[in-house]
Amino acid sequence: MPESTHVTAAEISRIAGVTRATVSNWRRRHEDFPAPTGGGESSPLYELGAVRTWLRGRGHLPDLGPREELRSALRSVRKGTDRPASFLVFALAVALENEGARGRLADVLDAELPARASTMASLYAPLLPGIQDALSFTPDDLPVLRAVVRCVGAEGGPAAVSALAGRDLEETAASGVYGTPQPLADLAACLLPAGADRVLDPACGGGGLLAAAARRGATALFGQDVVLVQAQRTAAVLRLTAPDRRTTVRAGDSLRDDAFAATVVDAVLCNPPYGDRDWGQEELAYDPRWAYGVPGRSESELAWVQHCLAHLAPGGRAVLILPPATASRPAGRRVRAELVRSGVLRALVALPAGSAAPLHVGLHLWVLERPGPGHCEHDHVLFLNLAGAESTDAPERTRAGAPRTGASRAPLDWPAMTARTEAYWAAFQKFQALSGEGREFPGETGTAGALPILDLLDDIIDLTPARRLSTVKPRTDPAELSERAAAGRRRLTRATAALRGAGEVIGWSASSTAGRRWRTAMVSDLVRGGALTLLRTVPDYKRPGNEPVATAPPLFTAQDLAAGTGPTGDRAEFAGSFTPLIEVGDVLVRAVAGGTGPMARVAGEREAGAALGPQIHLLRPDPARLDSWFLAGFVGSAENIAGASTGSTVLHVAPGRLRVPLLPLDEQRRYGEAFQRVADLRERAGEVARLAEEAAALLSSGFTDGALLPGSRADEPA
Repeated sequence: MPESTHVTAAEISRIAGVTRATVSNWRRRHEDFPAPTGGGESSPLYELGAVRTWLRGRGHLPDLGPREELRSALRSVRKGTDRPASFLVFALAVALENEGARGRLADVLDAELPARASTMASLYAPLLPGIQDALSFTPDDLPVLRAVVRCVGAEGGPAAVSALAGRDLEETAASGVYGTPQPLADLAACLLPAGADRVLDPACGGGGLLAAAARRGATALFGQDVVLVQAQRTAAVLRLTAPDRRTTVRAGDSLRDDAFAATVVDAVLCNPPYGDRDWGQEELAYDPRWAYGVPGRSESELAWVQHCLAHLAPGGRAVLILPPATASRPAGRRVRAELVRSGVLRALVALPAGSAAPLHVGLHLWVLERPGPGHCEHDHVLFLNLAGAESTDAPERTRAGAPRTGASRAPLDWPAMTARTEAYWAAFQKFQALSGEGREFPGETGTAGALPILDLLDDIIDLTPARRLSTVKPRTDPAELSERAAAGRRRLTRATAALRGAGEVIGWSASSTAGRRWRTAMVSDLVRGGALTLLRTVPDYKRPGNEPVATAPPLFTAQDLAAGTGPTGDRAEFAGSFTPLIEVGDVLVRAVAGGTGPMARVAGEREAGAALGPQIHLLRPDPARLDSWFLAGFVGSAENIAGASTGSTVLHVAPGRLRVPLLPLDEQRRYGEAFQRVADLRERAGEVARLAEEAAALLSSGFTDGALLPGSRADEPA
């Protein structure tokens, strides 16, 4: 019989689908929670059977899907053995069977399944690196064998292989083992040369980049990885997803022990380890691969760059996914300078943060080509900056309404990013094929540009796309720029006149020396009396009739309120939440005090129909008892907001504590008209400030670029 299986608190949280804090709470509050049976005081171990029994008795044991069931079964396998690799071979064998054979395998008796599985796995063992001996399963392996069969049948072979490899990765000592998301792998593969038949990935990980190359038509795939289970996973995944390709995968350290030292390929795709100071710099100091300079100990990424170049046939192309520091670290400037000077570096693409792990870093794509006879001499490098604007949810918001940080991000628009990359790469190749002074690359300010090699060879050799593209100025027609400046000035003149008019229509007179005093009521009292309705968005609130629909309205956010814009948010993120729809006359109040812009606004036609975003309070007055503009003017005043705010670092506005004067409706409307004119004044002042800044920036750019010449007022265009 198998040994008793032990699990940690973290594994219990995964089984139950709760947080670790919840498990800790169970341990403290429930006397019948299973006692630890192993481990230490800081990391106790629990018997899996007892834990599952306790969870099932309290209704905390969810129904497991086939993949999670397989992971659960693997916990019965003793750590430190080679059994997970044997199960991986069996998963491959089951996946390669036809559907009928898999169905019959599920019906095999328990007494026969281990022998049947041993025969199948031994047949396919030679396909995976590091597995040479005949494989043999025992009755103790039955739970895992059954789980493998069910997982392959329900979710496919790659899913089962991923679950099995994941168990081995949990035990490996390798750090920073990240996969390459399929959209990123496809984007990198789109930069490969047409007709690239032989493709190598010397740090193949789970095989995602090689699978992308296969989808682009590559027929001979070569992979190597220092982590044995990763190499096995790649071999299995490629055998399942690209069965008609010639695949060779080896385990080992590509830099120290290159399994393909004599192999020349058409293209290389690689997402190498980052920040590895133990890559072999001392022992490989005189290696012939360092044709562009010996990489420093802290420059393992540049060692991988040259390793990839060494495997390319003349004219071949390599695409690497590298951290942004590789483009600017001082220790690598000499190697970068040689890569640029020799024309090997062809393009550098900056990706948005969240494209791949580590998610907080915006990675770079490096495109390099090995020079060869008959190839044109390259004199420019393409820089492309995709970071910052390639989200399907702009602007990005969290559920709290604040800008996103870290891993909490809106989904990236991979199809748009890939299309832009392909378009600019194709335009760059056409640009490079031309000659003469008249050629021009159709770039985009701050996003894409082709820079001369000579301009890059400064003292630092900083190749960061954002920095390099900041120096690229679009070629401007002086006459066109002059007309744009004149048009901007005309818009500014009209807006200034409108601002002056808005200020002149506001009338007032001084009250008594002591100032007017009135009785007030709190918003909470007005709500209880029926004069007001107070609404807000409730995240994850399950309410009948509030299900997401295909034509969901836009979301009005706190940032929209402060900036004076219409709704710009996406309600899709709050699918299932209770998000009231804004009506004309509603008073919208920011829930967090501070920052710029008004604290309150009356909803008009622009906001009507939009869904209310988080961090906004909606006050819906009864028009027979309260005037909307009167209400907005008083609840949005600085004194009122200060009196209703709580907190130290972040001031949260308690809407029920806001005070409203008790005045007759006619007098409310008189105040409301005044507040409406003040709001119009503020909006027009903002428009003047915006237009003035645009005009100033346009004129400054024109003077510094030489497109405009300073002159007297008589010289200016009408």
